[in-house]
Amino acid sequence: MSIANVLALIGGVALFLFGMQLMGDGLKKTAGNKLELVLWKLSGTPLKGILLGTFVTAVIQSSSATSAMVVGFVNSGMMTVAQSISIVMGANIGTSVTGWLLCLSMLGKGGGLLSLLSTDTISAVVAFIGIIWLMFSKKETKKNAGGIMLGFAVLMYGMAAMSDAVAPLKESESFRSMLTMFDNPVLGILVGILITALLQSNSASVGILQAISVTGAVTYAAAFPMIMGMGIGASIPVLLSAVGAGRDGKRTSLIYLLINIFGTVICTVLFYGGNALLHFPFMQNEAAIGMIGIATMNTLYRIVAIIVLLPFMKYLERITDRLLRNTPEKKEKPASKAYDIGHLEERFLVNPVLALTQSKEAMQRMADLTENGLFRSFDLIAHYDEAEAAKVIEAEDIVDHYEDMLGTYLIKVTGGELNHEQTLEVSLYLHTVSDFERVSDHSVNIQEAAKEIWEKKVQFSDAALDELRVMDAALRRIVGMTFEAFEKGDLELASKVEPLEECIDMLCQTAKLNHVARLQSQLCTLQQGFVFNDLIGNFERVADHCSNIAVALVELHADSFDTHEYLSDIKSRQNSDFQRLYEQYSQEYAFMS
Repeated sequence: MSIANVLALIGGVALFLFGMQLMGDGLKKTAGNKLELVLWKLSGTPLKGILLGTFVTAVIQSSSATSAMVVGFVNSGMMTVAQSISIVMGANIGTSVTGWLLCLSMLGKGGGLLSLLSTDTISAVVAFIGIIWLMFSKKETKKNAGGIMLGFAVLMYGMAAMSDAVAPLKESESFRSMLTMFDNPVLGILVGILITALLQSNSASVGILQAISVTGAVTYAAAFPMIMGMGIGASIPVLLSAVGAGRDGKRTSLIYLLINIFGTVICTVLFYGGNALLHFPFMQNEAAIGMIGIATMNTLYRIVAIIVLLPFMKYLERITDRLLRNTPEKKEKPASKAYDIGHLEERFLVNPVLALTQSKEAMQRMADLTENGLFRSFDLIAHYDEAEAAKVIEAEDIVDHYEDMLGTYLIKVTGGELNHEQTLEVSLYLHTVSDFERVSDHSVNIQEAAKEIWEKKVQFSDAALDELRVMDAALRRIVGMTFEAFEKGDLELASKVEPLEECIDMLCQTAKLNHVARLQSQLCTLQQGFVFNDLIGNFERVADHCSNIAVALVELHADSFDTHEYLSDIKSRQNSDFQRLYEQYSQEYAFMS
């Protein structure tokens, strides 16, 4: 084999790997970049997990990528270790699909009219169409399809280049002798591990083996142990992806390794034990294995290994639990433990869909915590309790932590490639995260006012109590509406917030004027006046922040963000929905006098 052939082989491998990546990226984009969400949300049972793991890996052309993604799911708390096992098993099966795709390179080998269906012809046509769509089409779907077609063509050219480069080895007896060394199962497995560890791709390793098989020097006896070893070698990038992950994330990466090791050991015992007893013909006569034979053996081996291991899923989980023993948790942040923000997984920054999905979940947990703390503070005004007050303060501390973490994470998300919808979603979260945090701050302010009322035994007049009761009801309504609209993305509900905010503003202004009148007539004391005004001020600001959240939701979905223009527009319309709702709220939330 000349230096030119070696260089051609290296170039073929490079094209092959690039084609795999290009085609996988195009397939992911065509699927709406939602494959990961499907994998996470629908993998409820072992069978579903295996099927989904197989499907996703077949699409993205990499079991290592699927398993690394699952490590991120588990590390972030979005998935349990037990759930991940079946997906990893499916990924092992899905990675064998690439081998069948490469068998297409055998088309047209018979000559004659069949040459029109040869790989070179098909690849050329596909490449031409793909590059036209990729460069000149304005539609995103066509661009993505063009990327898939171009990736397929490059993949096929890379395969052809590898096959052509090793073709001279057909006549080399020394090459044939070297391959017969791999008949030794241990040596074959070790070589398979080494090749895949270097290439970081099981599909690529199998593809190279298929390319070498055109020489006729690869036997069934040599191919089988190498295929098993390639499965183990594919664990290396998954293990590397778990560096810096938590204990459960590392356990998941270890499960990928254990599945391949145990699968190799069990299949080695069964296969070679069966061969010793039955003397399989294809193992006895040194028969050469072709590309289809390698694809078949690779798929069958993986399916059999998973079927054998399936009943022992819970034991795999226990083994990793023993190998990676739990360490005592630090006790200085019990609140953070109760509302874990670990879902903001850094590994998902390369995938905007996952990054934004977990950001939304964190935003929702932050909103729930804010709402609970605020309503607790309302309850404290009438019935102060030290334990409940402590929960309000604790919740506010956690919400502060959420704001810091979310703000930092969302800025990192903006550094990735976002489509228009994703950009709007990031903008919504960045605009509203501080409003949620400020509402939580006001809950602490209300709690402090309630504590002052309790400690100083402040007694409000009946009129003041009525005003507090009405404003309490209105605020619970606006907070509930706003937070529900945010959670569901309900623009119709969000549009109903502003009229209620205007009503609450009017209630607050009226309550202040009424309280001044009560002070002047000495129905209330100055001490009562100070704490009453503190409460009203916080009520008003809570309503303002609810308005900010609702406006951001409506405006950003309308692909604009001009708060002043939006508010001026809806308030200036006579006999509009705004006026109707404002009058309705004004009747529902009215003081007795």
